[in-house]
Amino acid sequence: METDTFVPLVFFTFLFAVIVAPILIKERTKRSAHALIGQAIERGQPLDPALVTQISQGALEQDRARKSLGSGVILLSIAIGFTAAGLLMDHGDPESGFFVPAVIAGSVGIAFVLLAIVDYASKKRAA
Repeated sequence: METDTFVPLVFFTFLFAVIVAPILIKERTKRSAHALIGQAIERGQPLDPALVTQISQGALEQDRARKSLGSGVILLSIAIGFTAAGLLMDHGDPESGFFVPAVIAGSVGIAFVLLAIVDYASKKRAA
């Protein structure tokens, strides 16, 4: 496969994965929560009204630091993948087109990891 075809294909696949995958994962989590509540209602178990309100509003509390760390690790992995693809396909040619997305993904990944570190540090100080 030529680089002129492979680079845009990888780039748009990356964009699709970064945008659509979190949405699909969040929807699957919501569906499982609703299924769990449905099972509890079928069994006749009492439900906490606060839990029902929280799930129906979609305001499940997320751990922001953990989410930032996960995003950073994923972006750093993508950057490593782009770098490896550039080294393997074009024998390390810096003008190959693989290193620009690697630098961008790596920079954003490092920013997410640093944000997670700051969030963890501020959470420890507040506690």
